[in-house]
Amino acid sequence: MAYIKRDIEEEISKYIKTKEIIAVVGTRQCGKTTLINNILNNLKKRISRVSFDNVKYLRLFEDDLDSFIDLYVKDYDIIFIDEVHYSKDSGKKLKYIYDNFDIKIFISGSSAAEISIHSLKYLVGRIFTFVLHPFSFREFLRAKDEKLLRLHLSGEYKKEILSRLNKHLKEFILYGGFPRVVLAKNADEKRTVIENIFSTYLLKEIKEILDLSEDYKLIKLIKALSLQIGNIINYNELSNITGFSYTDLKKYLNILEKTYICGQIKPFYTNKRTELVKSPKIYFYDLGFRNVCINNFSSERSDIGSMYENLIFSELVKCSIFPRYWHTKSKAEVNFIVEKENKLIPIEIKSTLDKAKITKSFYSFLEKYKSKKGYTLSLDFEGKVKKNQQTIIFLPLVKFISISSKKL
Repeated sequence: MAYIKRDIEEEISKYIKTKEIIAVVGTRQCGKTTLINNILNNLKKRISRVSFDNVKYLRLFEDDLDSFIDLYVKDYDIIFIDEVHYSKDSGKKLKYIYDNFDIKIFISGSSAAEISIHSLKYLVGRIFTFVLHPFSFREFLRAKDEKLLRLHLSGEYKKEILSRLNKHLKEFILYGGFPRVVLAKNADEKRTVIENIFSTYLLKEIKEILDLSEDYKLIKLIKALSLQIGNIINYNELSNITGFSYTDLKKYLNILEKTYICGQIKPFYTNKRTELVKSPKIYFYDLGFRNVCINNFSSERSDIGSMYENLIFSELVKCSIFPRYWHTKSKAEVNFIVEKENKLIPIEIKSTLDKAKITKSFYSFLEKYKSKKGYTLSLDFEGKVKKNQQTIIFLPLVKFISISSKKL
């Protein structure tokens, strides 16, 4: 199977020659092991590779560190420890290796490591952590059609190319960006793979690593959230659906976030204290994972507007842009607010748009916060409206995605 280049590679490569440990975390089957192995395969170094998914390596590391060091650390330039989260005491032992041996350490693992073993408290100042998500739309196109990707990134194309890009976008929002799903040959295979990813997440992440027994309640929670993407979280409603207490509900929402299944965004307020106490909205990092939760891979659907909104959330986050939302007591709202270089950029997503239509809420935000520009996104409408000192830019979703990876 051909390797698909990941955008995060360039950032990781900057730190290969430094002393610090390189950690790549993310949800299962998003490509962590493949990414690190590809980076290491291009280095002319003596490399030791072990995986704690193999009990033989794990037991040696935990019970006889000196022998582990003799076999896999000494005489090597680099050690790559895969599935590091299976070790309950990895942080302290990695610190010992880091402090006493001249070797570069790469580790990969579930983000659950942050919850279950608290490795990072031993490795402060010794580790660079990189989050790997499933494919972004740009990486998805790289796997599908590199020539089309180049046109996509240029932003300079007309209706025929937009139509081709939107065809790919349709597949992307239905089945998501897990590499094995993207490379599957047909829709049936894609569904089988994404169903397996969902089951493995519950079995490995929830039961084995986190040792949580109430997985049936968690399934109810994930399904409820799948039907509410883009909505402000209603804790009472979710408690009634799942049977979780308020405290447990907050705990499990945090687990979904730490395991990179769902992300929460806070409301935008100039008063940061107010922002902290208000309820967040929740989105999924991968729409394929979300769609398997509700068993809906239909292309004709009533929730397409919410899916477009979720798409833009996940694409922004994959570019390290973390939006907020705007919602007032008078019910004025804007989907996303991006703060960049002390400027506020509102972004509104529409499921259908065939002319330059701007909502009162959008204008209200522009006026209140003196924003110079904002974006209204839909499947294929493009244009621009200027009013006073403000510019509202109408863009197809795919064109916005291409500029968000560079600059807004």
